Amino acid sequence: MTQSIETAPAATLPSPKERRRLREAKSLTQEQVAATLGITRETLRAWESGRVNPKRRKRAAYAKLLASFRDDTTEVLAGRTAAEEAPRLGTDADTEAEAEAAAGSDTDTDADADTARPVPEAEPEPTGPRTSTSTSTSTSTEPPPAKLTPAQAFDALYGHCATALLSQTFLLTGNRKLARESVEYAFRLAWERWPAVATDRDPAGWVRAAAYEYALSPWHRLRRVRRRQERPPADRDRRVLLQALLALPPAHRRTLLLYDGLGLGLPDTAAETEASTPATANRLLRARAAIAHRLPEFADAGTPAEQSALLRDRLGHLAEMVTAPPVKLPPARAVRAGSERRNRFWTRAALFFTAMIVSATGFTLVTAPTRYEPPQAPGEPVRGVPMRAGPQPLTPQDEELRGLLHEAPVTGPPRLVPEAR
Repeated sequence: MTQSIETAPAATLPSPKERRRLREAKSLTQEQVAATLGITRETLRAWESGRVNPKRRKRAAYAKLLASFRDDTTEVLAGRTAAEEAPRLGTDADTEAEAEAAAGSDTDTDADADTARPVPEAEPEPTGPRTSTSTSTSTSTEPPPAKLTPAQAFDALYGHCATALLSQTFLLTGNRKLARESVEYAFRLAWERWPAVATDRDPAGWVRAAAYEYALSPWHRLRRVRRRQERPPADRDRRVLLQALLALPPAHRRTLLLYDGLGLGLPDTAAETEASTPATANRLLRARAAIAHRLPEFADAGTPAEQSALLRDRLGHLAEMVTAPPVKLPPARAVRAGSERRNRFWTRAALFFTAMIVSATGFTLVTAPTRYEPPQAPGEPVRGVPMRAGPQPLTPQDEELRGLLHEAPVTGPPRLVPEAR
């Protein structure tokens, strides 16, 4: 049996986000799944984040376990009644106590405590018409027809959710130019990695996550252009809501938009924000409390379902600021051309720098000495030698002395001659 598993072809695994979603749909912690597979919790976390993929027998066992999760989840979703889709957040004393207790534990490292305390469940969809922020980026996008080319499929996805994604990124940043730039970046990245995006379970969610990550990047604070704040809306309600959203931490703002603005479920929201389900619930509670503190009508709306519907409606009205005056997005063909041009540029830059490194290495190998040459000793001053060396021009006294010497009959020293007395 072991030999057949090792020689069989590699099992197909779903995307990392789908792996986590299937586990949370079964209300299982990472310790429980890791114990079932005979691995550590850190290994399972790496599998669910996409940093590492299982190999050989572990891959086959993990794929089989996820397939059983998918089958069970499909049966549960098919037989779920409307009564199970109760409002997500209650207003009784128990919920307030849970929110109070969760105030000190809002961290992303709170993983695998999914069963420690109850978390918000999925709210029923509103019966009225949905706003522009939630219509075009639903959790499940219809796959393009099989006969479409990659460019046509990309154009269809771009036309389906680009405008709505522009409104959503504006709610995250409060900056129309940054929202447009984020949407363009997300779609350029999607076309660059189109084989992976096209086979993803939710291509619109993939693009949305990329746009949100770029829009909330802290590096934008260093850009002088992005420091300029846009003119606040003239409507007081919109201005107060926008200020309340921008005052929230980025993680809380993103969670509130995904859960209340788009209507995603809590497990999907947690998976997209890369946080645990309890941490996502705590972020949602805190974000709603901050919004209710600034908007009294939101706090007095009544039930949590009515509050969520009111917030979704208000977010839809606030997102209309992008269309007045409208922010023009480039056509899909221009986005694809920009992505290809960017790829060509970085490819040529990589080739250029590689050629420079190879050339520098070759030049070094050619000009480097092939034998050891001892270094020359540094020079030292010699003492006792006159500063001026060699013949010098004679002075008048020297010329007179030279003439006397030439006139003398005796070339040697004079001798003493005795005198007779």
